[in-house]
Amino acid sequence: MTSEAPPFWWEKPDWRVLALSPASAVYGLVAGRRMRHAPREKVAAPVLCVGNLTVGGSGKTPVAIALAKRAKRMRLTPGFLSRGHGGSFAKPHVVDAHHDAAKHVGDEPLLLAEHAPVAVTANRAAGAKLLIEQHGCDFLIMDDGFQSARIHIDYALVVVDARFGIGNGRVIPGGPLRAKVVDQLVFTSGLLKMGEGTAADGVVRQAARAGRPIFLAHVEPADPSRFTGGRFLAFAGIGHPEKFFDTVHGAGGEVVQSRAFPDHHVYAQDELADLQALARQEGLRLVTTAKDAARLRHGEAPAGFLDQLDVLDIEAVFELDHVPERIIDETLDAWRQRKMRG
Repeated sequence: MTSEAPPFWWEKPDWRVLALSPASAVYGLVAGRRMRHAPREKVAAPVLCVGNLTVGGSGKTPVAIALAKRAKRMRLTPGFLSRGHGGSFAKPHVVDAHHDAAKHVGDEPLLLAEHAPVAVTANRAAGAKLLIEQHGCDFLIMDDGFQSARIHIDYALVVVDARFGIGNGRVIPGGPLRAKVVDQLVFTSGLLKMGEGTAADGVVRQAARAGRPIFLAHVEPADPSRFTGGRFLAFAGIGHPEKFFDTVHGAGGEVVQSRAFPDHHVYAQDELADLQALARQEGLRLVTTAKDAARLRHGEAPAGFLDQLDVLDIEAVFELDHVPERIIDETLDAWRQRKMRG
């Protein structure tokens, strides 16, 4: 499986970007037109979308989980809508975190399912109906799908990584943008800058000039004490593996060896055996992300591999504690206004 994001997308534009600019122009035109004109089906519950402007990891999943936790504290019954990367179900399917494999439902849905029901389907309206009617959900959080234009969104929270921003600022295939920034900001309710760094500052200023509220958040290890003083072989198949390696370091662990794989990578037995052998040879502990672990639990891991694997769980923490409640309240307000308008 190849990475969704070629490295040159995150570098200064070069000849490859120039060569792909005609294709990027067409892609951006079509994507912008779809966002503006596609019919968006309205569903019988508030819809909060957690999306991003680009292809590649920006921290959407921990943000979606944090919002679901806050929704529960507000006595709502949240449910997640997800397309499920690599999912294989033809009809809407509610994830069983204990029995479904990542190759069938995707890795993010398995993580989300630990916190609320998850409907995996490309037809998000059908998934919404399933969650509302069969699982009693009265607040829907859509993980990704911001650009799909298939369902009415009451609040669109767009997550931007502070370290990588929008890369080279070009639209697919010349860069990571899923559509022109200006076209996407029209449908953005609020922008969330995740982590530390200055790469997102340009788009943050652009969103602020467009009158969109700017929020700040970061990720923290859920249990950093487990990693303090440890020596690790860290591996990850996510959008930006280096962010994970830095998180292990931030938890007090020493990353002696690291191995980066493409996003959503399906590990082969020989790859895992090599990691296991290297860790044993160097006297290191194996550590990976929760997303990678979700893929490995139902995979073909060598004997004993999962038993010796440390998993670094992370949590999204908003800089201002009232922000998640504000976002949820504004979603509910938009939904009530939608109902009044019919």
